[in-house]
Amino acid sequence: MKTPMLLRCMALIALAISSPALAQTPAVARVESPGHVLAVEVTTDNDGRPSYAVTRMGRPVIAPSRLGFILTDAPKLDRHLALTPGATRSVDETWEQPWGERRFVRNHFNEMRVTLTETSELMRRFDMVFRLYDDGVGFRYEFPDQAALRTVRIGQELTEFNIAEPGTAWWIPGFEWNRAEYLYNRTPIDAVGVSQTPITLRTDSGLHVSIHEAALVDYAGMNLQRVEGRRFRAALTPGFTNAAVEREAPFPTPWRTLEITDTAGGLVMSNLILNLNEPNAIGDVSWFKPMKYVGIWWEMHLDRSTWSSGPHHGATTENALRHIDFAATNGFGGVLIEGWNTGWDGDWFGNGADYSFTEPYPDFDLERVAAYARAKGVQIIGHHETGGNAFHYEQQMEAGFALDQRLGIHAVKTGYVADAGGARVAGPDGQPTLAWHESQAMARHHLTVVQAAAAHQVAINAHEPIKDTGLRRTWPNWVSREGARGMEYNAWGQPGNPPEHEVNLVFTRLLAGPMDFTPGIFGMVTRAPDGVATTWAKQLALYVTLYSPIQMAADLLENYEANPGPFRFIRDVPTDWDDTRVLNGEIGDYVTIVRKDRHSDDWYLGAITDESGRNLTAPLGFLDPGRRYRAEIYRDGPAANWNPRDGRREDIVIESREVTSADTLDLRLAPGGGQAIRFVALGRRSTR
Repeated sequence: MKTPMLLRCMALIALAISSPALAQTPAVARVESPGHVLAVEVTTDNDGRPSYAVTRMGRPVIAPSRLGFILTDAPKLDRHLALTPGATRSVDETWEQPWGERRFVRNHFNEMRVTLTETSELMRRFDMVFRLYDDGVGFRYEFPDQAALRTVRIGQELTEFNIAEPGTAWWIPGFEWNRAEYLYNRTPIDAVGVSQTPITLRTDSGLHVSIHEAALVDYAGMNLQRVEGRRFRAALTPGFTNAAVEREAPFPTPWRTLEITDTAGGLVMSNLILNLNEPNAIGDVSWFKPMKYVGIWWEMHLDRSTWSSGPHHGATTENALRHIDFAATNGFGGVLIEGWNTGWDGDWFGNGADYSFTEPYPDFDLERVAAYARAKGVQIIGHHETGGNAFHYEQQMEAGFALDQRLGIHAVKTGYVADAGGARVAGPDGQPTLAWHESQAMARHHLTVVQAAAAHQVAINAHEPIKDTGLRRTWPNWVSREGARGMEYNAWGQPGNPPEHEVNLVFTRLLAGPMDFTPGIFGMVTRAPDGVATTWAKQLALYVTLYSPIQMAADLLENYEANPGPFRFIRDVPTDWDDTRVLNGEIGDYVTIVRKDRHSDDWYLGAITDESGRNLTAPLGFLDPGRRYRAEIYRDGPAANWNPRDGRREDIVIESREVTSADTLDLRLAPGGGQAIRFVALGRRSTR
């Protein structure tokens, strides 16, 4: 039985002319989102060239933008195509995340499928599938099994995003040596060069748009090349040959995604990327527990110890046991140990051929450390740095994951430290060859790793990774990743991250998925010229604003032991959430986010700002009506400032007050500062 919505969608689709003799007559197919907020039209012109356009409440968002492919061994697919409307459907369902920013996710969309068939003698064809949500659009190509196109060798997509209105873009460059680890540019849209995704736009009328992709499986990652004006074209990451992608039909491409909202906070609240991925393919993942962790890590970035063996080796048995004791005492779930395994001596950057993922250094008793951690109720977080050598890693990872499973290690941080284009993978002849980090070969590799890890009940936190495209829904053991400039840039002898960086991340990189940013630094003086360009209160607020199911307390243990007051928030804040809401925010300027603990009635607030001090308001209507809460507040003190020439980064005030959902808090944020609040549920307020 057809639903009224389905009948409406069908009525909106114009009948296409499918007769080859009339194929050059323009055709139109149209579909709207469930709430009639967004609409997509797919058309062909007089030359049979297909394009699509997106409107919001009747106003253009994406002006007509071309579709199609350049193939490397056959004529391109972009003209003499006849459009035939296909199936439509409406879906409204809710699914549960095993862990996440929110427990339940609504998946409500209208879908339209159209077929594009050549009117020439080749008669090749492909489908376009569009899914429309009220806050975004996903579309992809699907190649069917057909005699005329069995092996598809794609040189480039001709997919375009023609932004209808001027505005501002936040973006990082594509195809550069340092992968995704760049500070964000803020430019007019028509000044963007080659951008990685997500790229975030704010039009002059105030509309917010994020362009990205979902479900990147066995395909090349997409960048965006500005062609002219505000018209962008997909730029696929190169492959082994002049083909960026080589697949056997049938197969779909990744989804090309557009989040479209009135506010910056609406982008953060969107579930578009997750919803466009397939459901959980693992089943029960209760063996992975979201957690906070400490580790042997920051001391190496400060040059106080080394990953390599020798007199300053960080990953010793004694150092590991000390970290385990600290984690157990403070209720942390894990301890990361980097540099435990042989292979760190000599030239490992971009090489990785000497790494063993089962053999520890002589001064690290792996069996003893693992047994001690189990006895203390703490998990070791394994570390598999590959030096970008995926070929070498795939030969050893099965043994490494089997060892982890035997030792009770359920999480591993992987690493691919190599310049862009310097990853090593198995080539077509089975021998190692170089590849880009977001090539089709590396997309295959990362999924191979996650699947192998799942078989041994191991979760993966990938650094120097392929971009996040929501595959954590399908493979929920892919728990986090890096993929941006993290905290370590504040440790090195070069300029670190400016105060706006974390606010930029909320509205750019974090729209793709969780990030292991490694917050919680109290030692503000480092090898970087400006040290850590935040206040202590902002460091605490990052645990709420930058989502990850695993969060590191990244500083040296002695800095936490010396400052138990602010450290208490890091001890208390959870990493698994029942609900998430954005109270306010502007890209690169400020944001306030609240999250509800999945395992209690408590809420947590994080507010952060850029280099400018701000006064924000936080209405507490998210709290349960009629219930009292103790607000445990960690705020910037009167002298707080990210710049030590103008104040003290360490100036923090810790106080508490009783509040209800009827209250509004005034949040004063110092320059480069923040505020963190824990709302402890006390009980029901009397109605008498």
